[in-house]
Amino acid sequence: MPDISDTAPDFTLPQDRGEAITLSKLRPGAVVLFFYPRDDTSGCTTEAVAFSGLKEAFATAGATVLGISKDTIESHEKFRAKHALNVPLLSDADTDVCEKYGVWLEKSMYGKKFFGIERSTFLISGDGRIVKAWRKVKVPGHAEEVLAAVKSL
Repeated sequence: MPDISDTAPDFTLPQDRGEAITLSKLRPGAVVLFFYPRDDTSGCTTEAVAFSGLKEAFATAGATVLGISKDTIESHEKFRAKHALNVPLLSDADTDVCEKYGVWLEKSMYGKKFFGIERSTFLISGDGRIVKAWRKVKVPGHAEEVLAAVKSL
């Protein structure tokens, strides 16, 4: 699990708009990676809509926003269309990237244990280092907090 000031683990993942995205190719711009559990669930929808609503503000501040979940590209495309999302959604179907970032964890719901994505966000500077990490994210106000952090870079 990477820490603050560590180099962000590089990856190439398919996105819902076709061409794959490689993290290191987005330099020297900053990148916001938000990991979310599942397409079209209430918290994940609220979070994706919030980041989409602030996409231009993030771009003006010099950052690209990327959402990552285990869902398929087809699921991402339906999710995007249903909620008019405008940030790229990447598919980490085999959870390799989730594991590199330490967000693929054992969870528990109603006494049942299972593995899933812990809602987390990472701010990566233009030189590829993690400058801020939010774990166990509470969705209300989160996208605005991340935007403020981007503006302070």
